[in-house]
Amino acid sequence: MQSNYYELTLTLKEDFVEFIADFVANIAGDGLEIGRGQIIVRSENEVAFIQEAVEALVGTLGGTIDIEYRVEEKANEDWIANYQNSVEPIEAGKFYIYPSWYEAKEGKINIKIDPALAFGSGHHATTFSCLDAIGNYVNGSERVLDVGCGSGILGLACRKLGATVELCDTDPISVDSCEANFTLNHEEYEELWEGSANQAKGEYDIVIANIIADVLKFIVNDLKKATKTDGLLILSGILDKKENQVTEIYSDLELVERKQKGEWVTLIYRKIK
Repeated sequence: MQSNYYELTLTLKEDFVEFIADFVANIAGDGLEIGRGQIIVRSENEVAFIQEAVEALVGTLGGTIDIEYRVEEKANEDWIANYQNSVEPIEAGKFYIYPSWYEAKEGKINIKIDPALAFGSGHHATTFSCLDAIGNYVNGSERVLDVGCGSGILGLACRKLGATVELCDTDPISVDSCEANFTLNHEEYEELWEGSANQAKGEYDIVIANIIADVLKFIVNDLKKATKTDGLLILSGILDKKENQVTEIYSDLELVERKQKGEWVTLIYRKIK
C-alpha cells in the first residue's frame, strides 16, 4: 500500500452538497465523506481531474454554485478498507442493493453496485424513493428513459423488472460508470448516450429524472416531450423548499403520487394530453 494519499475538500453551500456529491460519486472510484457544507474525496491517485470535472459541471449550470477547493497529500491509514467496512447493503422496496463484498439476498431483486459512496447505491433519499416508485409502477412491458442516470441504478432496477431501458447523462464519466454497472449485473440497455433528454428518440412509457429542481425546471419541455400520453414522469432530487417551483411548471400534468423522505421530494406525474 502507498504511504500517502490525496485528499480533495470541496466547501460549498449545503443546499448543493447532495447534488455535487452524487456527481463526484460517479467520477471517484474511491471513498467520499460528506459533512455539513463539505465533501471530501480521498484517493491514492491524483484528484485534480475531479476538481476539473466539477468546475466544468458548474460551468454548464451558469456558475450558480460557488465551491472552494483544497488539495492535500496525507499519510495513508487504510481508509479504503475502513470505508468498505462502513458501506452496507440496503433494501429499497422490492430491491436489495449491495456492494460486491456482500452476498445477494434471496427473495429480493438484487442489484450489485460498488459505490464510491452511498450516493447511487440506494442510500440517498432521492434514489431510495425512486427505487420504491419503480417497484410500484414498472410492470415489465414499458420503454423507460433514465435521464441523468449516474451509476445506472434506476435503469438497472427497471431492467430487472423486464422493461427496455435507455439512459443518458451529461457527464461522460457517469456514462462509463453506468455501462460498467450494467455489465456487473449482466444486464443490457437499448441505448446509452452522453447528453440529455433532448436527444431522445420517440416517446417513452416512463421517464425518470433524478436530478435537482433547477435542472428539472431547465429541461421541462424535453422531459414532457419524451413522455408519451398516459405515460409516467418520475421527478426526484427536489428539496422540499423548492417543490413549488417544480410543481408550478409541471402543473399541466396529473400528479399521481408524492413521496417525501427527509427534506427530499419525489413527484410522480401522468401526462394526460
